[in-house]
Amino acid sequence: MINQSFSVGDKVVYPNHGVGVIEQISSRTIGANVEKFYLLKIKSSSLKVMVPFNNVNNVGLRRVVKNGEIQKILDYLTDGACESNADWKYRFKENSEKMRTGSLLEVAGVLKSLLQLAQSKPLSFREKKMLERARYLLVSELAMAKNWEEPEVEDALNKALAKSKLRFPEASTLEA
Repeated sequence: MINQSFSVGDKVVYPNHGVGVIEQISSRTIGANVEKFYLLKIKSSSLKVMVPFNNVNNVGLRRVVKNGEIQKILDYLTDGACESNADWKYRFKENSEKMRTGSLLEVAGVLKSLLQLAQSKPLSFREKKMLERARYLLVSELAMAKNWEEPEVEDALNKALAKSKLRFPEASTLEA
């Protein structure tokens, strides 16, 4: 992975936490070393996170997706092939790893595979939580990337999934 550099005001994604904005760049003296940090504010929780420059690649901090990537995600939700393990333990482990990659396409894969699974049997509590998380990560990042309101993003995702005979989950049904 290349070492990315960000500026104050950049919209970024902190994997599994969602979108945030770089609020400041600061440095601290730790022992004999001076370390530089990005201070970012996570949009959903107002959580402030300090990421050392030399740890950016390890945590997977990246820029918000661009239009070309958004189209790939919508195309995948429309007709991408989706495999999931029959054994829930392996499936959960695979999906957890995909969620941690920070790739929005991988997150879309988790969402789609869980929606397909939900058509044949009820999801476990942990899988419902993962579906809720995947839904949130997709909607929040696409809303920021396209500068849309979240309901507009939900509509676009629902239209893409409908072509695969799937329904985008309502936020309220996941929380129940």
